[in-house]
Amino acid sequence: MTEDIVSNLQNWINKNTYHHSEFWDIKKLVEVKESKNLTISLCLPTLNEEKTIGKEIIIFKSELMERYPLLDEIAVIDSGSDDKTLEVAKNYGADTYLASDILPHLEPKRGKGENLWKAIYQLKGDIIVYVDADISNIHPRFVYGLVAPLIYREEVKYVKGFYDRPLAFSGNVRASGGGRVTEILVRPLFSLFFPDLTAMIQPLSGEYAVRREVLEQIAFPIGYGVETSHLIDVYHMYGLEAFAQTDLDKRVHENKPTQALGKMAFGILQTFIKRAKALGVLDKAEHKTILRQFQVRQTEYEQNLIEIIEEERPPMIEIEEYRNKFK
Repeated sequence: MTEDIVSNLQNWINKNTYHHSEFWDIKKLVEVKESKNLTISLCLPTLNEEKTIGKEIIIFKSELMERYPLLDEIAVIDSGSDDKTLEVAKNYGADTYLASDILPHLEPKRGKGENLWKAIYQLKGDIIVYVDADISNIHPRFVYGLVAPLIYREEVKYVKGFYDRPLAFSGNVRASGGGRVTEILVRPLFSLFFPDLTAMIQPLSGEYAVRREVLEQIAFPIGYGVETSHLIDVYHMYGLEAFAQTDLDKRVHENKPTQALGKMAFGILQTFIKRAKALGVLDKAEHKTILRQFQVRQTEYEQNLIEIIEEERPPMIEIEEYRNKFK
């Protein structure tokens, strides 16, 4: 059974994992998009991103709206920045919105998930692509690499990005792991309870593109659990074949301190437990003992399977020799 799972996941990886360079012909991408009458919206969720938001908007607007009309709108959905994020974004030509001003009759909540959720209401695209606003090495590939599988393959519904952060290299093997919370928390949880989802190289990536028909049907945690909940919910509704993922090479951004990662992990864990309970997976007597991690060998994406069995000894009082010694 384990060999079948490994084979199926590797087949999925081979079929549904792309490199952004496969989609270099943006002109062709636009032609196919227009032939299918698709519209695409870019959402940049923000909170105090004045240092990086301007460059992102300049690059995406000049390359993917003016040079190639791939995007139909670029919108900043802001959590309530107290710096010049909204001013900068507006000056560079993005549509700007305060999350609290969208659906104002609802009690306002603050968090990235809130911004992503309200973007579904505010934006018009058949496809919504989300890109974090803190990327220092921003490039058009962060958009066209994500939307291309949705444009070319109608059966694909959700595309995740993955990248180096950067990580250490060893020979020609690149340890293509996610961030610290991914490798310490999310990948072990998926390995235990949702082994199919371990095929996602970076499940917590903030860059992904999704069809509206999917987004409008799933709940959104307000905070850190939003990416985890997306994967579980879409997998439950459509199966693994609805996903694809694209290698975006390197992503440079500011690392978070350990305390912030602890808060992130706590929010994700709450979301995971809620979903796992609702689906009944926590009620199963057995759980998997294979941890699945990733490495990239040149252009091949491979899973590393490590069996970890946490055996236990009984209370010492149950050992006859102990009782005889200390009676």
